[in-house]
Amino acid sequence: MITNINIFKTIFNDAPQPWDIGFQDSAAPGYTGIIDLHNTLFFYLIVICVGVFWILGSVIYYFNYNRSPIVHKYLNHGTLIELIWTITPALILIAIAFPSFRLLYLLDEVISPTMTIKVVGFLKDGLKLYILKILKKLNTLMAAEPRCEAAAY
Repeated sequence: MITNINIFKTIFNDAPQPWDIGFQDSAAPGYTGIIDLHNTLFFYLIVICVGVFWILGSVIYYFNYNRSPIVHKYLNHGTLIELIWTITPALILIAIAFPSFRLLYLLDEVISPTMTIKVVGFLKDGLKLYILKILKKLNTLMAAEPRCEAAAY
């Protein structure tokens, strides 16, 4: 009975747990923005899913063949519904784009560097050619040098 009280349970101090839905606490303002963006997008996702399933359920319930068998004969193509399902996704995408662009510009750090490091690298073929070039130079140097004769002691 005592173990069911939250005071006596183990405190994980924001450690990830199996099947955990939330994020860990952020250590940087950029990560806080990412968490806020995730929560905003999740809200829009839930609203879209509820709307789609509500419309799907109402269509299945109200347009059943047993309820109204001749609905398909007199069904007109409605301009209003065409406008609604064309404009609504555009508005949802705009609502998603504003927080996304805000976060993108907040995360874009433009700083003036005090030091620039130039790193030049090459692939293994470049290394092989470089080593062959050095060996060729060494061979030409060795061939150009006169051989020393053994000194007589």
